[in-house]
Amino acid sequence: MTPLYYAVSAVMVSWHWLLSQIGFDPDGGSTWALSIVGLTLVVRAALIPLFVKQIKSSRNMQLIQPKVKELQKKYGHDRERLAQETMQLYRESGTNPFASCLPILMQMPIFLSLFRMLDQAAKKGKAHGFLTTDLAESFGQSKLFGHIPLKLTFVNNDGNAGVMVVAAFLVLAMTATTFMTQRQLMSKNMPADALTGPYAQQQKMLLYVLPVVFAVGGVAFPIGVLLYWTTSNLWTMGQQFYVIRNNPAPGTPAFFAKQKRDAAKGAKHGEDPVEQVPTVEETPEAPKPAVRQQPKKQSRQQRKKGGATPQGRPQPTDRGEPHSQGDTA
Repeated sequence: MTPLYYAVSAVMVSWHWLLSQIGFDPDGGSTWALSIVGLTLVVRAALIPLFVKQIKSSRNMQLIQPKVKELQKKYGHDRERLAQETMQLYRESGTNPFASCLPILMQMPIFLSLFRMLDQAAKKGKAHGFLTTDLAESFGQSKLFGHIPLKLTFVNNDGNAGVMVVAAFLVLAMTATTFMTQRQLMSKNMPADALTGPYAQQQKMLLYVLPVVFAVGGVAFPIGVLLYWTTSNLWTMGQQFYVIRNNPAPGTPAFFAKQKRDAAKGAKHGEDPVEQVPTVEETPEAPKPAVRQQPKKQSRQQRKKGGATPQGRPQPTDRGEPHSQGDTA
């Protein structure tokens, strides 16, 4: 834990020094609270590459779910063969099923080191890394809003009702942000095919299990540690909202919502519909094939009067010319 103590304390002490330079009380609870928030922001910014890998892995897991179902139907009777074919599918698609856990796994050592460092600094004034003895004692005596010590917890509150209120608020905020983040992922960035199957069951389990774990464990965390975890959850929720809104997985509700927004934005910033119609030169139409008209049926009297055959040809009339024998006939 020693390297982590140095890394965590270096960031937190740097924020504490910066805030003190701009007018904050070095021993004030707000200064130390903001230092912890600054530490959280630095840690989460450093974990952005892992978050990108997590998003890509989660997206690939969603997209290959139909193929996973096909493998389950084909090799459901042979668990060993099913496992081999599933891992082969993961390799071919470049999917790492454990990548979605990397950000939280990387945060756990940092979280534990912060917890132990602040806990021992508050209880014993013990120095860790760049957190000297004087700074440890300063943190141990710091009070938020002037009467809420950062070292106390919801359970060990020394009879301070303010500590219980602030700790309860942070625990609820931490639980709610965890639930909303997971719910946002399932409702907006998972296609219909991925809502069933083992991956969906895993996501549903995390949806309800993680908030309970944080709620139960949160009552034993000092307020300073709760500040770190709540700020981290807010970062995660905002970061995931941005990614889902601007780069959603294909075939998801967020993807269709983005298409509608893009279409509306294009119509709003585009030209007037009348002006958008291009002027196209008229091209002469191709001549239509002639339709042969059927002759009208005429009576014998009409034919005699009109002097025309049904085909419209003139009949020979008696103009004094001699008729041939064939004509007479």
